[in-house]
Amino acid sequence: MAQVQKIDSNITGLAYAEEAQLGLLPGEGGLGGTPAWYLLNPNSYSDYGGEIVTVAPNPINPSRQRRKGVTTDLNASGGFNHNLTYENLTNLMQGVFFADIRATGEELVTAVDLDTVNDDEYEVALTAGFIVGNLIIGRGFAAAANNALNQVTAIVTDVSVEVADGQLVADAAPAAGADIKVVGYEFTSADASIDATGDLPFLTSAADIADFTTLGLVAGQWVYIGGDVAGDEFATAANNGYKRIRSITAGAITFDKSDLAMVTEATPAVTIQLFYGDVLRNESGTAIVRRSYNLERLLGAPDDASPAQVQSEVLIGAVANEFTLNVPQAELASADITFVATDNAQNTGPTGPKQTAVSAFRQASEYNTSSDVGRIRLAVVSDVDEAPTALFAFVTEATITINNNVTPNKAVGVLGSFEVTAGTFEVSGSLTAYFSNVTAITSVRDNANVTLDINFTKDNTAMIYDLPLISLGDGRLNIEIDQPITLPLTTDAASGEDVSADLDHTALITYMHYVPNAA
Repeated sequence: MAQVQKIDSNITGLAYAEEAQLGLLPGEGGLGGTPAWYLLNPNSYSDYGGEIVTVAPNPINPSRQRRKGVTTDLNASGGFNHNLTYENLTNLMQGVFFADIRATGEELVTAVDLDTVNDDEYEVALTAGFIVGNLIIGRGFAAAANNALNQVTAIVTDVSVEVADGQLVADAAPAAGADIKVVGYEFTSADASIDATGDLPFLTSAADIADFTTLGLVAGQWVYIGGDVAGDEFATAANNGYKRIRSITAGAITFDKSDLAMVTEATPAVTIQLFYGDVLRNESGTAIVRRSYNLERLLGAPDDASPAQVQSEVLIGAVANEFTLNVPQAELASADITFVATDNAQNTGPTGPKQTAVSAFRQASEYNTSSDVGRIRLAVVSDVDEAPTALFAFVTEATITINNNVTPNKAVGVLGSFEVTAGTFEVSGSLTAYFSNVTAITSVRDNANVTLDINFTKDNTAMIYDLPLISLGDGRLNIEIDQPITLPLTTDAASGEDVSADLDHTALITYMHYVPNAA
């Protein structure tokens, strides 16, 4: 056994942990706690590590030679490309958006009980975030029935969440991490209705929901109306499907995006299902939350006699700088994420790498851009039409880029940086569309208010990127012999406040943990 002669890329690995404060993990520097490490599966890296800056003294001397260079600075940064699934980058996206996810009710389950007198129940430590009528799913249970969609029939405060009798399988000791998650709400028969008599359609409740704001929904969020059977959806197809919320009041939810124009449908005798999920958007004021990370890349063991002594390279005090969503044709959707760090270090110690008890996110298939993109639509913003004509029918590629404009703060006596400063939250992008009419071109010239959304739907989950207000650029037709005409466009997003005071954000992602098969 001896020192290895080479180390292959295929044995490397990447994981990250959120820091307790910039540059320090929980448990470091006198801080309490234990870091939670999460596994990533990058396709490639970009400029990962620390760039050492040296300055060579060049005094005036008869030999006309320079002196050996002296280390004067360190620029630590790194990035990677990663395939996109429903959950694998969700946690990190909080660092990109400088915000916390606005999550629906979610609780770990200590036991699943059956009762011959009462309904079946999930036992939990807290029942806050759950209400009667909620649609919930279980996750991580051994029995498939406990992972199915159910409606909450009763809440026993801080004891249990009940569903209909006969729906669950007893489980006295659920697997670690098994939980229940709110994914929507089911109205009682003849309670929900659609009113489309005004400028924009809205959803109302006759009695079930006294105050829609208690559902935790926000303007700009996407929802899905209707279930998989006729008894759970509106009779008019246009009233079902994905909708974007323009505003929420106690008495109604108003929609401003829909595949088809909605129509008035008053309290049909069915139990309408409304599905919704978690929201991540750029925030303002005290709601802005900066996260920093340790990113550790494993580099293999240099001595095959000590395989546990794995080398690694760590980015310390890493703050998310730039994110790019890539949606090419006939490919896998992916994302590029880069970080600006305060320092980096090489770990060669006998204790092995820093990362311990590394967790992977729930397994999910990668999104392919041929069958998993349910909708990609660019349209002029309208206050009177929830289904305006799209500016194009099909695209060949699209990107959305978020840039936090992070810069390192340098100081005398510090190798690397002691802090970082985040600049303007910029969202831009590009897309290439098949040309069909000049409306998109005139929208560029007129500096029209335009909105963009991209919907990924797969395996009964959905992830929707939404930009409420953008201006278009470029717009010069690409005409080549024997080829369809294409139209390249650039997108420059801004706060949607100019559209509506309720849309004061530049970008928003809706994560729907369950949507029906019909979606």
